[in-house]
Amino acid sequence: MFKMYGIPNCDTVKKARKDLEKRGIEYEFIDFKKVGVDKTSIERWKNFVGDWPVNKKGRTFRQFKEAFESGNDAAKIKLITENTSLIKRPILEKGKSVLCLGYDVEVYNGIDG
Repeated sequence: MFKMYGIPNCDTVKKARKDLEKRGIEYEFIDFKKVGVDKTSIERWKNFVGDWPVNKKGRTFRQFKEAFESGNDAAKIKLITENTSLIKRPILEKGKSVLCLGYDVEVYNGIDG
């Protein structure tokens, strides 16, 4: 079963959800705002991307840019867990394997239910 992490009112998340639903692919949606995010997930996503899983183009990142860039790993994880809008979304996983960070049409087209 697929898991999608995100915020339901995010336009990119809406596109990704619509894509999966249109093709009949079942998934569990995890709302960052309601459930939060743990350190283990952040580290898994960081390992997948090779960098922190944050949206550096987003408004929230601009608010926390200085604190984020000057912080150590623990401070960055704390900032992300307390401000989930920092996270690049959606994040799609199958099991504990990260498939995509953000919405990439080519990756989603390669997904079979």
